[in-house]
Amino acid sequence: MDLSINIDRGARTPVAGQIAAAIGAAIHDGRLAPGARLPSWHDLAVQLGVARGTVRAAYDSLRDQQLIVTAGAAGTRVARQAVRAGTAPERPATPPPRLAAPVPFQVGVPGQDVFPFKTWSRIMGRAARAAAAQPLGYPDPRGEPVLRAAIAAYLGIARGVACHPSQVFVANGHAAALGLALRALRLEGRTAWVEDPGYASARTVLAQHGVTPSPAPVDAEGLDVAAGIASSPKAALAVVTPGQQAPLGMTLSLARRHALLDWAAHAGAWIVEDDYLGELQLQARATPALAARDHAGRVLHIGTFSKTIAPALRVAFLVVPPALAPAVAGVADVAAAAPAPAIQFAIEEFLRDGHYLRHLRHMKRVYAERRAALCACLRDLGLAHAEAGLSVLLPLADGVDDAALAARARTVGLAPSALSWWRAQEDDAPGGLLLGVTNVPPGRAQAACAALAALLR
Repeated sequence: MDLSINIDRGARTPVAGQIAAAIGAAIHDGRLAPGARLPSWHDLAVQLGVARGTVRAAYDSLRDQQLIVTAGAAGTRVARQAVRAGTAPERPATPPPRLAAPVPFQVGVPGQDVFPFKTWSRIMGRAARAAAAQPLGYPDPRGEPVLRAAIAAYLGIARGVACHPSQVFVANGHAAALGLALRALRLEGRTAWVEDPGYASARTVLAQHGVTPSPAPVDAEGLDVAAGIASSPKAALAVVTPGQQAPLGMTLSLARRHALLDWAAHAGAWIVEDDYLGELQLQARATPALAARDHAGRVLHIGTFSKTIAPALRVAFLVVPPALAPAVAGVADVAAAAPAPAIQFAIEEFLRDGHYLRHLRHMKRVYAERRAALCACLRDLGLAHAEAGLSVLLPLADGVDDAALAARARTVGLAPSALSWWRAQEDDAPGGLLLGVTNVPPGRAQAACAALAALLR
């Protein structure tokens, strides 16, 4: 297998990017044929003399480009339909029609029919006029002061986090917020715990900033802190989703919260709390954020409006301990840019006038109804399943390729997520399908489940 990977540690491009570029070039020019099996993370890391996390980040990047697919025990292979250089499909005479709504079972997108579009449109119009009337100067790279103040007030009410607006930084999406935190913490060459299964993009961002992800297992109580200590006792960071674990949906237990905070305080380590769907817990009142219990100043809190307002906004926020705020501000001044002021003004008004909290209450009620209806349909079809936050997990039998099954589902208008896509390690763990509930109204649940059941048969 001719991969021709030459690592230049003096180059400005991260090592993970160099590996991804070399493998991508081998795929594009035909040296790696569709379906060809790639070396495991461990084998390629040994060959190149790099960390496994670096190879994993390169593979995650290639998968995001749809050049490779992971298939559990079958390994990682070149995608069957990877586009080679010079073979791009002809441009169609007319553009393909846009989807009127997200695809059923799609994970990570809010309900298309739940959002108050009329109210938001009026607010956006006012915000655009307000932004146009601003003095012709450079906007604050930390975020508009009014939005930072509104976020601080909201966090105090809804997430139990007491913070000053000076601790709040607005960023272009979750990855940018995490990158801002990593630049300020300066953890190059160190190790970070990541949940397994967990958010693949977080692992990629860590590797891009020179931090090696170390997978730590999750169970019914969330991140297994003891296992993390055993596998990486010198870790300098933990990236967790305590509100609703991504993707399995459990809330980090109180005992685990105490254990994680104690570990950070005694080890001088940091915790990045990704508040993934933390405010959208459907069972009862949302559990307070982990940052609300942080008395040692070791927790950095990241939230976004992608799952609650719209992914297209690309607005996230980072809340840091007071002692860390000057360092983050310094990084933001030279290495970050907040979203456009008009978007920030709109979100500020949405928060300030109570629309956001009303919208959250409405979403929780609607999503709970949709999840219940989806589970009822799966029961009627005799399909074993488990609630997983805003998704339903459909376990698959050993040997069933969940990635291939998810790909076939897309051909019939369904978009479940393969559990293997979330795993940080290639192992023989059983696969599964995550069925997002947000865009499956009760009236469509039966047909969607029937189509999925036909694929399983």
